[in-house]
Amino acid sequence: MLVRPRWSDMDSFRHVNHAKMVTLLEEARVPMLFADAGKAGLSEFAKGIVVVSLTVNYHAPVVVNGEDIRIEMTMRELKFSSFTLGYKVHNGPSESDRVAVTASTRLAPYDTATERPRHLSDAERDFLQAHLEEDTA
Repeated sequence: MLVRPRWSDMDSFRHVNHAKMVTLLEEARVPMLFADAGKAGLSEFAKGIVVVSLTVNYHAPVVVNGEDIRIEMTMRELKFSSFTLGYKVHNGPSESDRVAVTASTRLAPYDTATERPRHLSDAERDFLQAHLEEDTA
């Protein structure tokens, strides 16, 4: 997925600020979890998913220069009530651009009515399994 950091995302060194990087990671996963899942008939993800944990590792600064950056996303782990997404953020639009950030988020489906985490349905597990891929980084 290509995203374009906004000028407001940068810190005083023209690098993407940490909080803004976390937002860019969120923007990268939204199409899969909401749009793609919705097209597959899975509407429960849009009703509630919570971030259980987040890890962000910086290998180089992501410079705000008006160009797109590439965010590659993989499914690292799939459990009964959570799943972990892995990210590689390239400092440019190409796969050959340097990987500047690696990250992961563990997410859990959440029932907003009961205010509790819930198990993934079989259909959700099947959808996520189709996207499951070991991270080779």
